[in-house]
Amino acid sequence: MFYKKSVDETCSVLGSDVKNGLSLNESKKRYEKYGPNTLIEKKSKTKVQMFLSQLKDTMIYILFAAAIISVFLGEISDALIILAVVLVNAIIGMVQESKAEQALVALKNLSSPNAVVRRDGKIIEVPASELVIGDIVVLEAGRIIPADMRLLSTVNLKIEESALTGESVPVDKDSNYVANEDIGIGDQINMAFSSTSVAYGRGEGIVVYTGMNTEIGKIATLINETSDELTPLQKRLNDLGKVLGIVAIVIVIAMFGIAVIQGRDIAEMLLTAISLAVAAIPEGLTAVVTIVLALGVQRMVKVNTIVRKLPAVETLGAVSIVCSDKTGTLTQNKMTVTKVYLNGQTKDVNEISYEKDKLFIDGFVLCNDASTENNVRIGDPTELALLDMGDFANVTREGLEKKNPRINEQAFDSGRKMMTTVHKNENGKIMSYTKGGMDILLTRCKKILINNEVTNITEKHIAEINIAAGEMAKEALRVLALAIKEDDDSAKEENLIFTGLVGMIDPPRPEAKDSVNVFKDAGIKTIMITGDHKDTALAIAKNLGIANDESQCITGNELNNITQEKLNEKVKNLRVFARVSPEHKVMIVKAFKSNGSIVSMTGDGVNDAPSLKSADIGVAMGITGTDVAKGAADMILTDDNFATIEKAVAEGRGIYQNIKKTVLFLLSSNFGEVISMFTAIVAGLASPLKAIHILWINLITDSLPGLALGVDTKDDDIMKAKPRNPNESLFAHGGMAFTIYNGFMIAALTLGAFLFSPIKELNITGQQITLESIKITLQNPNILIHAQTYAFTTLGVSQLFHAIGMRNYDKSLFKMNHFENKAMIGAFFVGLLLQVAVTEIPFLTEAFQTVQLSLLEWIDLILLSMIPLLSHEFVVLFKYLFKK
Repeated sequence: MFYKKSVDETCSVLGSDVKNGLSLNESKKRYEKYGPNTLIEKKSKTKVQMFLSQLKDTMIYILFAAAIISVFLGEISDALIILAVVLVNAIIGMVQESKAEQALVALKNLSSPNAVVRRDGKIIEVPASELVIGDIVVLEAGRIIPADMRLLSTVNLKIEESALTGESVPVDKDSNYVANEDIGIGDQINMAFSSTSVAYGRGEGIVVYTGMNTEIGKIATLINETSDELTPLQKRLNDLGKVLGIVAIVIVIAMFGIAVIQGRDIAEMLLTAISLAVAAIPEGLTAVVTIVLALGVQRMVKVNTIVRKLPAVETLGAVSIVCSDKTGTLTQNKMTVTKVYLNGQTKDVNEISYEKDKLFIDGFVLCNDASTENNVRIGDPTELALLDMGDFANVTREGLEKKNPRINEQAFDSGRKMMTTVHKNENGKIMSYTKGGMDILLTRCKKILINNEVTNITEKHIAEINIAAGEMAKEALRVLALAIKEDDDSAKEENLIFTGLVGMIDPPRPEAKDSVNVFKDAGIKTIMITGDHKDTALAIAKNLGIANDESQCITGNELNNITQEKLNEKVKNLRVFARVSPEHKVMIVKAFKSNGSIVSMTGDGVNDAPSLKSADIGVAMGITGTDVAKGAADMILTDDNFATIEKAVAEGRGIYQNIKKTVLFLLSSNFGEVISMFTAIVAGLASPLKAIHILWINLITDSLPGLALGVDTKDDDIMKAKPRNPNESLFAHGGMAFTIYNGFMIAALTLGAFLFSPIKELNITGQQITLESIKITLQNPNILIHAQTYAFTTLGVSQLFHAIGMRNYDKSLFKMNHFENKAMIGAFFVGLLLQVAVTEIPFLTEAFQTVQLSLLEWIDLILLSMIPLLSHEFVVLFKYLFKK
């Protein structure tokens, strides 16, 4: 805590001489002791490791088991089909995540390549990586700070720290300051931190921390220590995989039991059991979900969002807390004059005009060292805001200085807190302009300018000025005063004429307020987390509708004095966190997560990286965001617009909704397969479906409409619903009953089609229809293959019709806009064409062991397969009547 030590104490502790610096021998010894001033990089994943990580999934393990068993049973084609599905899934996931984590690499690149130091009494330039503790570093405008240091001397030194602390303007530094208590890094004005930059002035500092011990090094450590967690969908699918695995094992055991009881051939029943186990597992599910997420990523691009990790798409749909950095995210990261006080009145800045307020505007534009020439913005954000005010009145500094060149000046000084420039116009008229802190400048004023007339300043005037400044301060505006002096080229700051005040702030993004309101309607809380001051943060939060009063705001110092457990309880009522450090941000995210919330963290600075990493979903800004933030995030907003998060959440909700529809659709098909086969086998009949039929349905016929469901349009009122519970099952809200109902219906249709051929044969031969006579009839190979073709075709086609209704199981088919989802129309006809192909093309009928069907048979089977549509209308009607 060197910010608590004086310059002499610091140099004494570190054993360094301010005048001469370290000797070359001493710097070499310290380099060997402490190592290079660099960040330790986290080893990135290789392509092979990325590929293998895609295979760590319960469903994938089950598919591997099914493939191995298929090989042992001689069903090589089945095994190859299953392995192809696994391969496609892994490749899609690997390609999407192939960008290696760049967070720590970017952090390293932020470091200054060279530093100017004093060693052995000489000023030399060395690589920043060779800096050691105790080195004396020379700082000047434009330089990046190469390590954490205690400042030894400062001359008007301002350091840009927004990426590290969230402070929206450069920080005035003072080497003489000594803190007497623990304070946050944003308040350590006698310190300079690695990777920040000198915006103005000059100074010297002594290195106190290097490498991973710097503040930015601590951030790197936080990123490194944060482990990746499974998303809600991954957890649900893993749970589903385990359940299906247990179901498959139970089926195999049950089949053996039936084989023993019925006296069947054990080897034959093993093959049947494996077929049933294959039927229980939706082989296409993992690939379909992965492809749906990948397609969702493409949809997100249309709303200016780049998704780095596939599962992040779905996680957005469950978000209940959006934690956002203030500077550059909720605000514009651009200081802007919003209020002015002149002629005894406070006005909005857009109410002033150059014709009436020429001296006021000229003064703030000319008494300025910033530049916006050729649209290149250079200088202090505060001064740039004043130039923007001039632009509003069609006045530029360059234009004014041509007619009013600067002939004298007193540069800004942190002690005086003022700046003065003297100008001479074309007529020889001399005018001096002074700007600075109101409290100091007001004491130098003897007169006041009101409506272009100069009069003596009175106590009443001063009181009115103080009231105006106070009102601006209540709105967290930064207040600057302007005074003038005529016919004096000395630049002396005395006997001045008070002219007016400006109030400026980094204003909220115009669209952010609407987004906060939309989030409220959607049951999502917006939380502001910033390194800025409490008053500023609270003013912006109130403006945006994030917070209502001061009790909802807490500072970093207060966080230092409470435990994580205490914050976990208190966080429910907090909306604004001000003056916080990177460690605090992680602490805050953990607190919200401990209450069962799915947390999104939004930010753009280096200081946001650890919390972006620890949140359920980290969102970085693409334009103003640092490489570090982008590397740690799951998602990047290409337009830096907070409102884009709202669109992304809506897309995430829609994608989850579609995935749920896809899962229920695929499982209802699998359930139908299992019920139909199990029923037939328990009854002693031949299996209605072969293993290859099941794989074809699961991987091809079902997958096409499954993908179409995955790209379905989202509901219009999707952002009016509350966030779903992260622990909510995929079968919640009637999903299980829906799946079982449809499974039984599809099983009944499949069994009905399977029994049609033997019953028809019994009718033709005039035999009595009994279970035993059906068994005997099915022993005829021609009748059996015909019956299995009927069952196979009905199962496949009925699933195509079932998928149409699955688009919205609360809405009638007649109220749906079917042309909204052209993919479903395509999937239906392609699926039907493929189903026709496996029964009509000779080499495919041989491979799938099917027979060709007549046109009349096809019409009968299609009419039978349309029953799911009638069922859908019945269910919708039932729900409607039940609600009434």
